[in-house]
Amino acid sequence: MKKQSIGIGLMGLGVIGGQVAKVLIDKADALAEQVGCPLVLRKVKVLPQDLTRPQAQAMDSQLFTTDADEFFATPEIDVFVEAIGGESPALEYLTRALSDSKHVVTANKEVIAKHGVELLTLAQQHGVGLHYEAAVGGGIPLISPFQRDLLANKISGIYAIINGTTNFILTRMARDGVDFPSALNRAQELGYAEANPRDDIEGIDAAYKLAILASLAFHSQVRPEDIYCEGISRLGSRDFQYARELGFAIKLLAIAKQSDESIEVRVHPVFIPEDSLLAKVDGVYNAVLVEGDLVGKVLFFGEGAGALPTSSAVIADIVAAAQDVILGIGSRAKWGAQPGKDIKPMSEIETRYYLRLNVADRPGVLAQISKVLGDHQISISSVIQKLVDSVAQTAEIVIMTHPAQEKAMQQALDELTHLTAVKEISNFVRVEA
Repeated sequence: MKKQSIGIGLMGLGVIGGQVAKVLIDKADALAEQVGCPLVLRKVKVLPQDLTRPQAQAMDSQLFTTDADEFFATPEIDVFVEAIGGESPALEYLTRALSDSKHVVTANKEVIAKHGVELLTLAQQHGVGLHYEAAVGGGIPLISPFQRDLLANKISGIYAIINGTTNFILTRMARDGVDFPSALNRAQELGYAEANPRDDIEGIDAAYKLAILASLAFHSQVRPEDIYCEGISRLGSRDFQYARELGFAIKLLAIAKQSDESIEVRVHPVFIPEDSLLAKVDGVYNAVLVEGDLVGKVLFFGEGAGALPTSSAVIADIVAAAQDVILGIGSRAKWGAQPGKDIKPMSEIETRYYLRLNVADRPGVLAQISKVLGDHQISISSVIQKLVDSVAQTAEIVIMTHPAQEKAMQQALDELTHLTAVKEISNFVRVEA
């Protein structure tokens, strides 16, 4: 017997959940046409403060509950939508919904990054779908292409700008010459950065997203703790000045590469050539560059966050889940684990490096620095000396190296800090050519 409607249970009525509810109501006819029957919002689990939101005021008060047990006891819910964020209690609710044989839609990057394998296994056991397109890149289609369109490819690399907050901050520092605290403050004023921006500026948010993309691309479980993570707070306005002089832009990149033996995953600021595709991605926009053996280079670009783009992906997942309910289709997605793929230690990666040093302004200093680098097989590509301080008798030296191993560079940096001629290692940034 054909279903007369698809019941939706929504958990969370914040920025994302509220927009999802609005679209379900405002576009009810168009969505029903796509699915083949109406999508009916049956229950919304909220926090007490959510009831004061404008979207809640525009909805039937009978839809709301603050009690999780009442929510899960609601009859005729076919698709469970989680929009509360964070790891707990979201993980418990997702697990409960899948165990109740409900198709699940979530935008929760942290839960998927940390627990995706176990949740997908649970979905398969109960014959339902787990959809998480909105977990990475907001409205940019990313998960579905990795699950389907790129499957014939051996993916060799992913280079991604996947945090709009940090990209806005870095764009402002580059364009306006302001320091990091000023750029962060402006991002908070505009609502691009949270009051506590730690997950964004320290690269944690990007690491969650990279764990998801790398796991899908390489058919191997990559966990957030496998990813080397470094934020942007050490960058100064002079780093952007030197980057321009040297022909580079500075971006926070999420990088994943695979060889026959290992997987390399890292998130940190990088110098990238100013004429590269990713160097031109500014403001709150996201971009993901994927390299495959058949497709070559493919760039996914768009708004990676915000209520409208994210709700686009969530609603698309709800429609897909509803269509599966009607067709009687269970779990589609798999997150296959490929044995024998080790995570390459950060100490073994090879790249070029940018160094900015404050040194004593006297003869022989550069020779001392060159000797330390040379002793660790690090070759210098170029040197710039700037900002001589005649009072303090110091100078600023900028060094670009040829490719070298991270372990060797870290050892060299440690030795440089012990040279009396080196007053400070002002910054150290990796270079992706």
